[in-house]
Amino acid sequence: MSPTPDVFALNHLDLLSALVSIPSVSGQEHGAVAYLVNWMQAHGFQAHVDRAGNAVGVLDGGPGPEGEVPREIMLLGHIDTVPGDIPIRIEGGRLYGRGAVDAKGPLTAFVLAALATEIRPGWRIIVIGAVEEEAPSSKGARYVAQRYHPHYCIIGEPNLWRRIALGYKGRLLATARREKTLSHTASPETSAIDDLIEFWNEVKARVVRFNAARTRPWEILQAGVSQVDSGGDGMHIWAEMKAGFRLPLDISPDELRFILAEIAETHQVRLTFGGGEPAYRAPKNTPLVRAFLQAIRTQRGKPGFVLKTGTSDMNVVGPAWHIPIIAYGAGDSSLDHTPEEHIEVAEWARSVAVLTDALQRLMMQG
Repeated sequence: MSPTPDVFALNHLDLLSALVSIPSVSGQEHGAVAYLVNWMQAHGFQAHVDRAGNAVGVLDGGPGPEGEVPREIMLLGHIDTVPGDIPIRIEGGRLYGRGAVDAKGPLTAFVLAALATEIRPGWRIIVIGAVEEEAPSSKGARYVAQRYHPHYCIIGEPNLWRRIALGYKGRLLATARREKTLSHTASPETSAIDDLIEFWNEVKARVVRFNAARTRPWEILQAGVSQVDSGGDGMHIWAEMKAGFRLPLDISPDELRFILAEIAETHQVRLTFGGGEPAYRAPKNTPLVRAFLQAIRTQRGKPGFVLKTGTSDMNVVGPAWHIPIIAYGAGDSSLDHTPEEHIEVAEWARSVAVLTDALQRLMMQG
């Protein structure tokens, strides 16, 4: 008799602990990718490293009636992490380590759920551990978006095992730089730093006006400075600021670029941009959502929905594919990127049971 999916997951806890133990900061994921591909190959997947560097594993149920091309379910996780060395350990039922929550926990759950699922003829499950999700490039997801068009997609992100994420805010990164000729400190001339501060004060004022009467985190435009630097060569001085914006549905990266460029022009500030992804919200009434609601209830959970204020690869593939899509994964997202990052092993195993059940239901209901 085959073990239940949660027991099956616990029997393969070594996959999670091993993958978490391999450093894979964005841009340096090759070791973790190679390990995961080798593991999948050893367990029956057709697995390879694609041209973007993603780990790809495929399980195929064979052709459907009359030789129809299989319908594809994409399980899109990410294998990269932010920097930070957290000693790997299991303590009090928790597995600690960088990436345990964000997002090697959800990714390994995808792999094990796909393996535990009886794939019906006419269906195919594709598991991808994407690279550079934590970087502005989103290299792995952009490559995937251009080369696949699945029927359903599940993004691997931590939201607790009972919850389904339907949307993520957009993002825009900006670098503002002011350069000018050096003047005496007693001069009434403003410094490059003064000018940059004035620029940012006007940006914040525009953000406040945009957010007037908005109270929900999902609906507001967020703006924050991540880094400030300045310097000079004795003749010229400069000041530079890196800032990030989280975008609601009703303002696109292009619209915000235009607003910021107008403000920058009046302060003689030069802007460069990166990481421009629009906000994305998936529909709730789909076969994919229904399958997960039923699977969570089967595990005696009360399902809930969430809209996230961060970004994920859903922002990249959602607008490209226009298919039923959600984000799902065990783990507390408030632990993302923190020194205490860890995942509850029992919750991780339960998420494998939910995923397995949902995949089976999805293939049965079409």
